Amino acid sequence: QVQVVESGGGLVQTGGSLRLSCAASGRTFSTYAMGWFRQAPGKEREFVATIIWSGGSTYYADSVKGRFTISRDSAKNTVNLQMNSLKPEDTALYYCKLRVAKGLEDYWGKGTLVTVSS
Repeated sequence: QVQVVESGGGLVQTGGSLRLSCAASGRTFSTYAMGWFRQAPGKEREFVATIIWSGGSTYYADSVKGRFTISRDSAKNTVNLQMNSLKPEDTALYYCKLRVAKGLEDYWGKGTLVTVSS
């Protein structure tokens, strides 16, 4: 079994910062990519950012470019999301997704809540 666990959510004021972390563990696997998605109340889940394990290429949603930074610790199989200049519209449940290299299977965490007050 593979476990994906997020941490670091919370309540922050507009303009503030938060750092989310995600750790993947369990049976032996090779990571292809890890990323973050979010789901605001009443909306569909949307892509936020992802990082490709080999080479470290990063991709961001337009809505977070220049404000969010995704990074990885390959040795610990963790990914972080540094979120700066937060806006009320960033309020959502943030999910971490692990994509393993074999079969490109996806594993999701249960989410961590980020609330940005105006």
